[in-house]
Amino acid sequence: MLTRSVLPRLRLLVTLLAVLALLLSVPMLDILLPALRPTRLPDVVQSFATTFLGIFIEAAPFLLLGSVASGLLAEFVTAEEIARLFPRNRLAGSLSGALLGMVFPVCECGVVPVTRRLYQKGLPISAGVAFLLAAPVVNPVVIASTWAAFGNTPVFWGRIAFTVLIASGTGLVLGQAPSLARLLKPRSLQPVMGGSAGLLPLPLSPQRLEGRLRRALSIATDDFFDMGRFLVLGSLLAAGMQTFIPQAMLLAIGRDAISSVIALQALAFVLSVCSTVDSFLALSFVNTFTSGSILAFLVFGPMVDIKSMMMFWQVFRPRAVMYLLTLVFLAAFLMGVFVNYNLAW
Repeated sequence: MLTRSVLPRLRLLVTLLAVLALLLSVPMLDILLPALRPTRLPDVVQSFATTFLGIFIEAAPFLLLGSVASGLLAEFVTAEEIARLFPRNRLAGSLSGALLGMVFPVCECGVVPVTRRLYQKGLPISAGVAFLLAAPVVNPVVIASTWAAFGNTPVFWGRIAFTVLIASGTGLVLGQAPSLARLLKPRSLQPVMGGSAGLLPLPLSPQRLEGRLRRALSIATDDFFDMGRFLVLGSLLAAGMQTFIPQAMLLAIGRDAISSVIALQALAFVLSVCSTVDSFLALSFVNTFTSGSILAFLVFGPMVDIKSMMMFWQVFRPRAVMYLLTLVFLAAFLMGVFVNYNLAW
């Protein structure tokens, strides 16, 4: 019988082998099939496989980063520290949660396990929701990439400001829930081991540090596999929608003040592009779409897309996910329409 210490390593090995096989399968089949018959793989199959691998490979490292951060939080941070650092006031908690991404620079894939771990450590509801939504944009990596794409322009400042505003507002609304049990699934509320003795005392022996790091990595491994299956499913759905839904339908309505916003929000949801690179994709829409729709793409996409929504379902109750999706969509839509009609960007 396999021991608990062996199982995570075995699962990791199996997963790595499966991903490697998937990476090699499509090009190998494309090379071998002409020798077996005169036709190549259908273009739609190649397009689907390429799109899926692009989304998954882009997102997986950030999920791994978020899982490692989650493991370190579980082992080294106590509930008392969270209670001391975060205000209980809903408004102050929402604002501080929205800015927490500057400390935990994770994208929309890695932010889910970190948020779940912070909730288990006592993070207020409003702060957790605001962090979940704002961290994919309000972090140093994404801020730098947005600056590289748009420079010192209203789009750059608008993305940050509207993200903080929408994330904080959504946190305030969902923060009205009387308890986390109304938002999170029972499994996400289970207490975690580690950090029970407070933050790391000084001095810390190398043996003790090594043991705590091992436990943190073990927790990170469990989180990675727990959320990774939903990342795979979300990537498959996103690849399917990109492959089989003609994007020309969305691009044809790019100049209308209202329909352009809806179109780019839908495109952001379908494409599921990582927030670290979506600024350069949005830059290609500048001469085709309205400014408000581009801003809606940059604000809404990192908050909610197909792959992140699939991971939300693993942590939050279905009703909470629907509230989250609806509130963010409507807020980003109104923001985009307001910019189109009132601001000459």
